Amino acid sequence: MSAPVLNGILDGVGDTPLVELTGLLPRFGSRVFAKLEAFNPGGSVKDRSALSMLLGRIRGGDLVPGRSTVVESSSGNLAIGMAQICRYFGIDFICVVDPKTTEQNLAILRAYGVTVDLVTEVDPETRAYLPTRVKRVRELVATVPGAYWPNQYANPLNPLAHEQTMREIAEALDGRVDYLFCSTGTGGTLTGCARYIREHRLPTTLVGVDALGSVLFGGASGPRLLPGHGAAVRPALFDPTLADEVVHVSDLDCVVGCRTLTDREAILAGGSSGAVTAALGKFAARIPAGRNVVLVFPDRGDRYLDSIYSDDWVRAHFGEVSHLWQEPDLYMAVGAC
Repeated sequence: MSAPVLNGILDGVGDTPLVELTGLLPRFGSRVFAKLEAFNPGGSVKDRSALSMLLGRIRGGDLVPGRSTVVESSSGNLAIGMAQICRYFGIDFICVVDPKTTEQNLAILRAYGVTVDLVTEVDPETRAYLPTRVKRVRELVATVPGAYWPNQYANPLNPLAHEQTMREIAEALDGRVDYLFCSTGTGGTLTGCARYIREHRLPTTLVGVDALGSVLFGGASGPRLLPGHGAAVRPALFDPTLADEVVHVSDLDCVVGCRTLTDREAILAGGSSGAVTAALGKFAARIPAGRNVVLVFPDRGDRYLDSIYSDDWVRAHFGEVSHLWQEPDLYMAVGAC
């Protein structure tokens, strides 16, 4: 049966593939699946959140081309999802970013005609950029005529989009999702998936994956190299009790997870996908045989070619560590530590 003809690029959001990973952990006694959110048209799971937060206001006439301006804070993927939507409908978009935003993401935003507003100073209390970005958003909303802040950190339409993400996973596996690994940032994906799991009484253990140096699950704030998961400030909509288990991963874990995915599954995935892959390695010994395990892969790896997939960058930050993904049995042994 041929694929349907879509009524525009935004109709391509959602219904992403669920792919079984047969080579990732050869000695693992359960089946592992990846939800490949890179297949969204903007390249990430954040397309779902962006569409959920904007489409109703656009169709309802609250956001009008030539009169309205969307203003949002983002380090990358949500910004790209919103940029595509705003360009599609002809609505202006100002994105507040910080120095950690990659040059490739900035280039994509500019290609969509986005006005990029860069903050350069960290918040003196948290030593993080996020509070400074949010402060700048508030300033812009107060001064730009017709400005609207979707506020991904507190907007209930963010997690609402991911109830559909979980529905797709559950329907593909006839409801038998024993473990779901989900990276955390704003909490949108985690919250939406958790709500669907509870409302439909699925037998799913939800594993939240957080970065070392992130405060989301009560850890101490610390430096992090890779954007995309973790946070220096807990967002308003984030509820840490929704995760049944929590696994913390380092920047090096993310690199090893990504490189292992490419080596064993030919999947070029982003940093938070490497995070959930590494988390599975750490948690695998606790999973009984014969289970279905799903990893949500939020984005693709082409936005990390200058970092995770650069041998020079990896050596500069971690030394010579290629043996961690090149020796077949070592990844499982390291992950289980």
